[in-house]
Amino acid sequence: MRPLRFEDWPAVHEWARRPEVCVYQAWGPNTLDETREFARVAAQAWDERPQQRFPYAIVRDGRTVGNVELFLRSEGVGEIGYLVHPEFWGRGVATSAARELLTLGFTEHGLHRIFATCDPRNVASAAVLRRLGMRHEGRMRETHLIRDGWRDSDRYAMLAPEWRGAVDVPRPSSASRPDRDAAAGS
Repeated sequence: MRPLRFEDWPAVHEWARRPEVCVYQAWGPNTLDETREFARVAAQAWDERPQQRFPYAIVRDGRTVGNVELFLRSEGVGEIGYLVHPEFWGRGVATSAARELLTLGFTEHGLHRIFATCDPRNVASAAVLRRLGMRHEGRMRETHLIRDGWRDSDRYAMLAPEWRGAVDVPRPSSASRPDRDAAAGS
């Protein structure tokens, strides 16, 4: 992982333009201009003070294959989200990157609670969140208007003491528990 830069926009557009990536999102499929604007605003987040948004590029073998973000929402509370190019679904890419975000949130930012949301129909994303050790806390009804109507959101969360207790626990390999690493987030 590394900070997302404006120059990443062509790689970001490779997944942001795809209907299968944004099917559960309120945005997309993106036009070139929409992706450029996303990359511009995300890159600028690194210069904002106080910084509330931490967008990272997921890089594998020198190629940007996804993005993850940590948002500082309120005192001691953060939110994570992730998107991965479909070519890399099922390889543990989202799980690995999101795990790094949890570590950053709990260690560098001293967060007490980190949450994520996903569309209940996005079974792969829910599997990623459970694999991270996040607990399903419930369903919020009709939180986002997307192409096929109002979308519910399942909320998952982890508290700092739970994270500290899980850090030394061996993780299941992605080969033994495949997922599709689909998009999560609001």
